[in-house]
Amino acid sequence: MIDHVGYAVSNYERAKEFYARALAPLGYEIIMEVPAETNPSGFAAAGFGADGKPDFWIGGEGKLEYPLHVAIVARDRAAVDAFHREALAAGARDNGAPGLRTIYHPNYYAAFVLDADGHNIEAVCHKPG
Repeated sequence: MIDHVGYAVSNYERAKEFYARALAPLGYEIIMEVPAETNPSGFAAAGFGADGKPDFWIGGEGKLEYPLHVAIVARDRAAVDAFHREALAAGARDNGAPGLRTIYHPNYYAAFVLDADGHNIEAVCHKPG
């Protein structure tokens, strides 16, 4: 089981603001921020999560060579829709509007966006309509 994931972004402050806005509909917020001065990496980092546990981290080390894909569980389909709307309003590029992806299973409802570094961020709900 994965406890948390983290990756580098090219512009830490821009990414922090983007993720704070885009992940809010999924119940995520900044749980912890580690300043560059106290982080062993020497770069600032922000941990987002729900219920007091940061499980999605970004760090200011710089853009990754290749983008990655991260999917975050949404409590319902309305949260997937809100994630997509907020992410686009915060500057993301659409990479798949909210909808069913029955290729995975009959209730796989998801939306995809690309952040400023090209990372494919997904919100997914597995519950029936």
